[in-house]
Amino acid sequence: MRVRHLGAALLTAMLTVALVASMAAAALWQQWRGVEVEVAERTRSQSLWVLTGALDWARLILREDARAGGADHLGEPWAVPLEEARLSTFLATDKATATDTTEVSAQVFLSGRITDLQGRLNVMNLVENGKVSAPWLLAFSRLFEQLGLPPAELTAVAENLRFAQDNAAENGSSPLAPLLPQRVGQLRWLGLSEVSLAKLGGYITVLPARTPVNLNTASVAVLYAAIPTLDMAQAQRLASSRQSGHFRTLLDAGKVAPEIGGELTEALHSVNSRFFEVQGRLRMEQAVVEERSVVQREGLNVRTLWRERGGNPAVKPAALQ
Repeated sequence: MRVRHLGAALLTAMLTVALVASMAAAALWQQWRGVEVEVAERTRSQSLWVLTGALDWARLILREDARAGGADHLGEPWAVPLEEARLSTFLATDKATATDTTEVSAQVFLSGRITDLQGRLNVMNLVENGKVSAPWLLAFSRLFEQLGLPPAELTAVAENLRFAQDNAAENGSSPLAPLLPQRVGQLRWLGLSEVSLAKLGGYITVLPARTPVNLNTASVAVLYAAIPTLDMAQAQRLASSRQSGHFRTLLDAGKVAPEIGGELTEALHSVNSRFFEVQGRLRMEQAVVEERSVVQREGLNVRTLWRERGGNPAVKPAALQ
């Protein structure tokens, strides 16, 4: 009997130890989880403030560019991308205030760029006064043909966009009408496939107003699409000529390719821009936060139209390169 009691006591002690260990482990896990959530929230908050500052800096650059006047081209300060650099290099003003590499700011890296959205074809140009615009439909058709995309998708986009605009003008009277897109990715609502969206990503945009194509910043493919009789060789020559000097007027572009000079109109072409995309990327240890913003410049006023943010704190920076 005594042996039996000793065995029961030993078993009870072991169960008690296991229970206490389990409770301690659960408490430790809860504490660890709380610390991780707090760190993630602090990182997100710090990233938000830094990227907001970067956006304000980009707006200042665009404002100063407008103050200087002239055409918008790829040789201007706003067009130079910011390669990844330590945040501490922006905070240090001289050797006396230079931050130590052991500080938190020395472990944070910032990069970004400003892109001229009028160097792309604006999908909203496809419809004008309730009708599909023939000149812009031709421009998109040339782009679709060059990229090998089905013309039926372009037809669907144009018609659905017209339907969506008409419905918006009538205060949404038709529940069957698609919503007006505000991002390129939302063009799938109008009939674009995922494959087409992937191929068109760098050549098209969605802006809240009709915009001409900036001949100073457009790619060869967009130049070819936006000028009806231009062939690819002429488009290459037009783009190459910008390296020696940008186009100050449409007449300058016409001099490079005299055969198309009469087709350059202010309704379709320009050498100035009002809409830009600002991209920022912040890397803090293994956390990466990216932000995209679209800004509109009217004179010296540069206002933000929309911002979107994304990131994956679990992905190492090398995996994103």
